[in-house]
Amino acid sequence: MNRPLIFLFATTLLLLFCGCTTLKQPAAVTNKTESPPPPEMVAVYSPAAVVIDGALDDPVWKRATAYPMERAADDIKSGKSMEQPGEIRLAWDQEYLYLGVSFTDSDIVAEGEGDQLHHYQLGDVVEWFIKPENNTWYWELYCTPHSRKTAFFYPSRGHLGLPSTLKYQCDLRVAAGIDGTVNAWKDTDQGWTAELAMPVADLSAHGDRIAPGEAWRVLVARYNYSVHLKSFGSERSSAPQLPWINFHLLPKFATLKIEK
Repeated sequence: MNRPLIFLFATTLLLLFCGCTTLKQPAAVTNKTESPPPPEMVAVYSPAAVVIDGALDDPVWKRATAYPMERAADDIKSGKSMEQPGEIRLAWDQEYLYLGVSFTDSDIVAEGEGDQLHHYQLGDVVEWFIKPENNTWYWELYCTPHSRKTAFFYPSRGHLGLPSTLKYQCDLRVAAGIDGTVNAWKDTDQGWTAELAMPVADLSAHGDRIAPGEAWRVLVARYNYSVHLKSFGSERSSAPQLPWINFHLLPKFATLKIEK
């Protein structure tokens, strides 16, 4: 084989090799992992008004799905397990959207003595976030073991931290039940329960509706302080589980199915 033929053969092989590698590249670029859809939580319909006493003994709670509270995914990856579990349930009627919670808690702490306080800095608290899917505003609602409450209203996440969000007034109702003693760290408690009722009138004040087929998002969060915990500070958990701890991570809230 003479030199011109050798050169032509080598050039052809080189072009074929380059062409093959070039054709493979787009497949790698388009092979992207899509984020999974948000989980769904169901609010079951209650034909009778729920008695807000913290007992969770109304018939509707027996029919409602129990959703577990979970540590954030990055906490789990770093070896932090859920030390004191809890679960939540959702219900509704024509007047209220309801939340029921049941928490294991070996050291019940509640140092906040009033309403409209930042109770997550003052002891154990359940936080309930409610947001219409297609609007920017949302609510952040609290209940403590002492049946104290707080209600924030955010026109959007761009108003986080503003004093005006804590001046919000609504007819939120809360009640807690305690199995143990509050603020007595030397003994061992069993846990606490709570019921929250947010008026449909408050949730629909800006044109939204609480009804089957309406699109809402929801998240329930917990701060748990305890002398028995291995963690530094509070154990924080949520339902649904978050990828990391940020209770205002709106895209990761569960979709709320209002069922009747």
